[in-house]
Order: sequence, then structure tokens, then C-alpha cells
Amino acid sequence: MIADGKIIYLDNNATTQLDPAVVEEMLPFLTEFYGNPSSGYQFSGQVRERVAFLLGCQASEIVFTSCGTESNNAAINSALQIDPSRKHIVTTAVEHSAVLRHCQALTKRGCEVTFLRVDRDGHVDLGELEQAIRPDTAIVSVMWANNETGVLFPVEKIAEVCREKAVFFHTDAVQAAGKIPIRLGESAISFLSLSAHKFHGPKGVGALYVKRNSRFQPSIIGGGQENGRRAGTENVASIVGLGKASERAAESIEEEENRVRAMRDRFENGILEAVSGASINGDRGTRLPNTSSFSFGGIDSNAALLLLDRHGVCCSAGSACRTGSAEASHVLRAMYLNEDRARGSLRFSFGRFNSDSDVQRAIEIIPKVVEKLRRASGVIPDVQPVLESLS
Repeated sequence: MIADGKIIYLDNNATTQLDPAVVEEMLPFLTEFYGNPSSGYQFSGQVRERVAFLLGCQASEIVFTSCGTESNNAAINSALQIDPSRKHIVTTAVEHSAVLRHCQALTKRGCEVTFLRVDRDGHVDLGELEQAIRPDTAIVSVMWANNETGVLFPVEKIAEVCREKAVFFHTDAVQAAGKIPIRLGESAISFLSLSAHKFHGPKGVGALYVKRNSRFQPSIIGGGQENGRRAGTENVASIVGLGKASERAAESIEEEENRVRAMRDRFENGILEAVSGASINGDRGTRLPNTSSFSFGGIDSNAALLLLDRHGVCCSAGSACRTGSAEASHVLRAMYLNEDRARGSLRFSFGRFNSDSDVQRAIEIIPKVVEKLRRASGVIPDVQPVLESLS
């Protein structure tokens, strides 16, 4: 059923194609340069500098981790360990599960968490955030860009509020890094998390930015790796890949802001014109240049995913961590969208390796799939019989 056997990959917020240049740079570290980096061999200096250049910070402020989830957990855990009398956390109701579920788990260990609301456009109220910070607040954690809607949060302003109140501020920048310019420099941001596979690097490696002179307590204890900030033998080849991916991302920021945005906008205009009742979730202005969250009334997103997959279109119902779930997205529910709109939502996310032909094919396929699902029955409890009837 897939035309010419070509997959149209529009799920770059879930993961990205590994850049061939990244693979090439990693290969020697899988075959020739196999020494344990903690044995005194030099390999990480240039890599750290490349990541630091992407973020506009110092190389000494970069700590290599296994992924964005570990980085998020490490930042929050460190703040709680620094001052055990502070057991309050402020975050938002639309965070990725790496922060949301960690905070929910911490409430069972004696911590208290304030989950800030967002409005229908996905924005948080800065006044409410400032009022939520208490004398016993250990850390404020707010994502830079929402992984489902692409909506950007004013993290620099939030960081300034936190600095004035002497509270750590962490931002989950997993979706933002490599897609928009980040210049930490003299920023008040204490911690920032990123993951290589979100910008054409390998899976299983990430980084945590720890602002210079910030107090930090490691979560993983053992050897003295990463200057005592993260124990465990470094994943050398993947860290090298992270460095190259960071370098390539820094080079393509302008392209991400222009060519990718143009593809995304063309796609959205085409879908809005072709599909009645389609709407875009979240603020259309203040968001990532690659992300498009659509609501299609009268369909079930999981049914749509399966049928689109049969036509070679890859997208998601929101975060990759919840695709296939019976529940509507917690992000869309937090934005006060009605159940039908939340359950009929799909996320399309573009990247460096997408083309105009991908956009054109998607504009042709998606309206037909939506029409078939609407004709079939709208909200579909058991999607398989319907899918079989549509084949």
C-alpha cells in the first residue's frame, strides 16, 4: 500500500534519522579507539566543546548522561539533596513524563509538588509561577518547548524570577536543543537537559548543563567520571556522536528556522484547506519551527495512526511515550480541550531530512484517511475491524 515503498517520516520529535556524518565519526570509536576513557586517554575535550558551542556555554559546564530522562532526574534530585529542608517543587501540568512522573513519584517520598496550569494556547502564567515559589521550594522545572504542541515557554524570564528568589531553575530542553538558538552565557538557568537522538545523534546519550559555580550532588555514585558529577564508564562512541550531532545542529539552526518552518507551514495550510473541522493545538506563533499538533474532530487518533502507517506516513498521537495509550494526551487535557478534540489529535514534526515531496504526499494522504475514519464511525472503540474494512 505504501507508494514506491517510501516512508514519509513526520515524527522527528519522537526521534530523528541518524546523520551519516555522525555515523562516520562514531565508527572508529567502535572499532579502533576502544580504550576506557577513564584510564587517562583523551577524547572528550573536543566533544564537550561542541556541545557547549551549541548551547552557548562553557565546556566545563557539560555533564554527559545516558539520555534526557536521566538528565532531568539528576537536576531535580540534586536540588533536593542540596538542602533537605526544601522539599517543594514547582513544575507544569504539561511536562514530559520524564519530569511529570518523577515529580509524582517524589510526592510519595515526602515531597510536595505544585503543577502549574496552562491556558488554551499552552502558556503558563508567570504571575502564578512566581506566587507558587515558597521558602521551602528546592527547584522550579519548566520545559523549554512542549514536545506535543511545540509551544515555547519563557524560560529566560522564569530563570530570572528563580534567581531573585534564590531557587534552582531547570529546563528540559530536549525538544528545543538543535532547533532554536540557545545562548546560556550569563543566563540564570541552573540546569538544562538535552538528548542526542532528538537532533540526528545516537540514542542512549544525553547531556546535563550545570551552571558554573552551581552546587550539584550526583545521583549516580561510583567512580569519579565527569569530574565526580556522574559515575559510570562513559559511552564513548555515542558521546562522540553527540558531539558531532551538536556541531551539525549548530550549523543548521538557520535552516531549521527557515526551510523546516516553511515546510511545516505549507503542510498546515494544506491540511487546513483540505480537511473541514481541522484545527491546530497551541499557540501558532510562539512555538518550535518544526512542530504541528492537529485536532481532527470525529476520529480516533490511534485508528488514524494505524491507517496512516499503512500509507507510509509516520506521525504520533502526542509523546512517543504515550502512543497507543487509551487516554487522551495529558498536555491537551491540561489545555482545556474537549475530549473529542483531544482524542482526535495527531502530532506531525519535521526535520532536516524531510523534503517538499514529503509534504506534498502527506497533504494528499491525510485528508483521505480522516475522511475514511469519519465515514466509518467517528470515535472507534475497537479500531481493527474498521481498519480491515478500509484496506
